[in-house]
Amino acid sequence: MIRQFELVERVKAYDPAADEDLINRAYVFAMKAHGSQKRASGDPYFSHPLEVAGILTDFKLDANTIVTALLHDTIEDTDATLDNIEGQFGEQVARMVDGVTKLTRIEFQSDQAKQAENFRKFVLAMSEDIRVLLVKLADRLHNMRTLHYIKRPEKRQRIARETMDIYAPLAERIGMQDLKQELEDLAFAELNPDGRQSILNRLDFLRAKGEDLIGRIIEELSELMGEQGIETEISGREKTPYSIWRKMQKNEVGFEQLSDIMAFRIIVDSVEDCYKVLGVAHSAYPVVPGRFKDYISTPKPNGYRSLHTGVFGPERHRIELQIRTKRMHDFAENGVAAHWNYKQGQPDEDGPQYRWLRELLEILEHAAGPEEFLEHTKLEMFSDQVFCFTPRGDLINLPQGATAVDFAYAVHSEVGDRCVGAKINGRMMPLRTQLRNGDQVEIITSKAQTPSPTWESFVVTGKARAKIRRFIRLQEKEEYEKLGRAILQRAFAEAEFELTDKGLAGVLDVFKQDSIQDLCAQVGYGHLTGRDVLEAVYPGVKKSRGKALVENVVSFAQARRKKPKKGEVADGISIKGLIPGMAMHMAGCCHPLPGDRIVGIVTTGKGVTVHTIDCETLESFSDMPERWLDLSWDVAEDSPETAHVGRVHISVLNIPGSLGDLSTVIAKNGGNISNLKIVNRSEDFFDMLIDIEVKDVRHLTEVITALRASPAINAVDRARG
Repeated sequence: MIRQFELVERVKAYDPAADEDLINRAYVFAMKAHGSQKRASGDPYFSHPLEVAGILTDFKLDANTIVTALLHDTIEDTDATLDNIEGQFGEQVARMVDGVTKLTRIEFQSDQAKQAENFRKFVLAMSEDIRVLLVKLADRLHNMRTLHYIKRPEKRQRIARETMDIYAPLAERIGMQDLKQELEDLAFAELNPDGRQSILNRLDFLRAKGEDLIGRIIEELSELMGEQGIETEISGREKTPYSIWRKMQKNEVGFEQLSDIMAFRIIVDSVEDCYKVLGVAHSAYPVVPGRFKDYISTPKPNGYRSLHTGVFGPERHRIELQIRTKRMHDFAENGVAAHWNYKQGQPDEDGPQYRWLRELLEILEHAAGPEEFLEHTKLEMFSDQVFCFTPRGDLINLPQGATAVDFAYAVHSEVGDRCVGAKINGRMMPLRTQLRNGDQVEIITSKAQTPSPTWESFVVTGKARAKIRRFIRLQEKEEYEKLGRAILQRAFAEAEFELTDKGLAGVLDVFKQDSIQDLCAQVGYGHLTGRDVLEAVYPGVKKSRGKALVENVVSFAQARRKKPKKGEVADGISIKGLIPGMAMHMAGCCHPLPGDRIVGIVTTGKGVTVHTIDCETLESFSDMPERWLDLSWDVAEDSPETAHVGRVHISVLNIPGSLGDLSTVIAKNGGNISNLKIVNRSEDFFDMLIDIEVKDVRHLTEVITALRASPAINAVDRARG
């Protein structure tokens, strides 16, 4: 365990102006607060915050951060309060300790919503002061180093999974690569000990076979660069077991096929020398195809810069070379900590890792709740990157698999909301097109455009998904509000009362709603009934004699569809017997057509489902007559012809040309095939279900009659279910 004077000496070694008295007081405060508490290892609990502080001195962080590390568990695990800490150590330290404490509570929550809420609070604290994250990462690193002392395997697994899902990606995002790799490997040892051990065994075999292989490769590379007059510092090491395992899984290759099990870092004085070293290496050794990456001209989102290349190097070994300047290397090792300004107390807030934090805050603004925010944040933290350009040459970093819509939202939220098309490398392409490295993307926008709900199915960035979902929620709420008001109007009218905003405003507190619009939306969602609101406005109201008040607690089957007009199906055919404002859709089991006898079934959350009178599904509703509606088609003679889908079951001979004959017969009789599914096939016949667009029942009957006359058709009937 680090002693008090040793900790102070470490800090003073890189920051002579550090407040020695502040660190000493924090040391004594934390030691007294934790008292006789013990860790799972049996060590005094105070050894943990002391080790966390020691880890942070390796990153040369300021005195306030070291003090925060010493105090970070006092609020959570002792009688100390935030007021105590603020009174003795100042507002800045208290704020950081509070931010770390909020995230620490994640480890003790089994409920995902609480975990997500704590993570949301932590991101807010982290956005105000990145040192909150640095302390928490050091805290998690020491906990992972001592994870094996925890006796319960399920708790070890949970902590390891949290580390892999949240903390390692966060470390990568702020450029702390070494810390990220150690966290991943420690978690890997718990989550997949057999896989890790198999990699270690392979590495041990290679070491024994190659003896001092790394030393020999470094020596040859040094001689090669020296001959060209380039001053270099070269070091080499094996990749961590987890990084090797992940590449094997991602690329679906064996251990022997990996080209970067050994990585060698070549440190030079200038960017010009980086490219000189690259040229020398490529001239001397064969290049491994597809392994060159230029992160100097196009840095990673966390600010990492370096040249990476794979070569068949000395002794024909496949190795990876990482070529960078000393400043780049410092950032690669320590990330955001490398840019900390001790005197001013703030890092460069224009750095790429801070842009990422601002994007997290934007996601937070548009997410429906903490769980959705956590989901979108994970989308932002995971996956490899592609680098694309705007027409002006600005670089946009996106996750692998990102589409033109993701690009549009990355440029600006307004551009994403209004995008109608995309030119990729000068060619018009669909918005769902996945982008590749180096693509130049121009987004076409229109003021009349709004986000399409279908975009959510293919976007991959958290920002795009959060914005699209927010728009859908707002649109959905507006539709539910209209539906709820229609339900209330019917309920009030049947009870012979007038629906007024004044009456609704008087019961907002009863239902704990903020506005009349919210109250109507709750009725539309089905969370409240029209009768509930009626009885709240007019207590003791009775149903009219001889007339039951029909309650209709329904919602739209698809909030994305435009709500039909009164009694009208989306395609323009009207149906008699519907309640105004009620959502409606055709049953997929019987596919009713104009001319069929029909009934409606009211279902909470779906509205009315229209069935044919002979549909077998209706048997399941035989004991619920209150849910039945007597419906009929309302088709005027002069109404425009519209297409409806009828389903037929057809048995077709398995002979050449039979499918062609089938489609020809349907087309000649004015039908159109909208879907076809083969349900059974044998040596002689194909059985299939075909959806045919027709005008009505008579039209479908004509098509079926014509099909039966075809020699290629063995049998055809209207499908029921």
